Amino acid sequence: MVFGVNKTGKSYKITGVSNPEKIEQDFTTALRNDTKFNKKIIVKSKKYNFNDKKVLAFYISPQSSKDKPIYFNSLKNTFIRTASGDQRATQEEIDSFYRNSSYGEKDKEVSKYNLEDLDNISIEKYRNYFLGVNPGHRYNELTNSEFLHKLGVLVNNKVTFGGILVFGTEDLLMEAITNYRIEYLEIPGISYNDAPTRYSFRISSEQNLWTTFFDIYERIPRKIEIPFKMVSGFRDDNPEHLQALREALVNLIIHTDYFSRANPRIRVFTNRIEFFNPGSLPKKIENIIEEDFSLPRNPIIAKIFRFVRLAENIGSGFHKMIYGWKQHYKMEPEINGDFDYYKITFPTTQKTVEKTVEKTVEKTVEKTVEKTVEKTVEKILVAIKSNPKITQNELKEITGLTRRGVEWNLKKLKESGVIERIGPAKGGYWKIK
Repeated sequence: MVFGVNKTGKSYKITGVSNPEKIEQDFTTALRNDTKFNKKIIVKSKKYNFNDKKVLAFYISPQSSKDKPIYFNSLKNTFIRTASGDQRATQEEIDSFYRNSSYGEKDKEVSKYNLEDLDNISIEKYRNYFLGVNPGHRYNELTNSEFLHKLGVLVNNKVTFGGILVFGTEDLLMEAITNYRIEYLEIPGISYNDAPTRYSFRISSEQNLWTTFFDIYERIPRKIEIPFKMVSGFRDDNPEHLQALREALVNLIIHTDYFSRANPRIRVFTNRIEFFNPGSLPKKIENIIEEDFSLPRNPIIAKIFRFVRLAENIGSGFHKMIYGWKQHYKMEPEINGDFDYYKITFPTTQKTVEKTVEKTVEKTVEKTVEKTVEKTVEKILVAIKSNPKITQNELKEITGLTRRGVEWNLKKLKESGVIERIGPAKGGYWKIK
């Protein structure tokens, strides 16, 4: 913020400020006044001299998500920046700020539910998976209660919200997290408008995260190219670009804000695959990639998936997504978002290939049809020239057409002025014009 400069149109004029020391003190005091702002706002101030005029400049650095929202006098005076303007935040946006301010805490909260309220089948499947990945681990000797306490699913015999999300029954999830659902859609086009149907396959899962992960992941390899490749004498069924999509799916599960009104969603179009995550990233994506920074929104869920090596133990996993996708498709995923969501889009070449194939098929069919028609017409004209009184039955034998096919071709030749009929149908003859 700059005091002492006047803007008119595109031009600026230095007007200066009178009594700059008092203005600077009043302004910085107001920003640090708890009765005016809900948080103390720290600024860096500087004074500039332009001849006999003084200009004050104040730099207010962006605040971390843990300090937002910041407002003046009342919570209603919370504003967000949209495009080139400031808009008053909605209640839902304010709620999102508060959830982000407690980043990494919500799934640690302890609920009123017990181990008996969880889905035993999901727990058993997870433990078997854990045993397969970590056969010598000491946790394999623990009881279910001891094992789940180690994971953070249970705290003092009460289930955490992270535990409910990963191992809860459908009834428990509906009761504890009212808006819980994960959407997976396969759309046969590059948009809903382009697709002949709204979707060709859908999973709208209200089951727990452990079950939902495998339901969705089972579909993903079918939607991408997996070329044949041998590694150490065996086929490689886990190439880098498939690993990138698995990482994106786990990333969505670990980082989604499950208490938002929006639902996590995966959409598979013919030219891209989109992962939509309700809830913002903890930092700008550039900083996350540069620092390999990892701060999961749901640390209990992250721990559960990392223990069975379905998620990165070090870093954010974005490197694996970007590198893995680029290895095969020669294109990088696009990552963007706002304060309440982020989206990862994996572009493919499938649509380009489809269009090329369609055009090739169309041209081949057109050429085949044209050649067939030309040969048929040629046979008819040669037959008429050699025998102007030839009958339709005789033309049928010569051309191999049906009776209707012969009639249709003769009609078209007459309409185009190539031939004409002289005399009656019986006793007349054909003339090539």
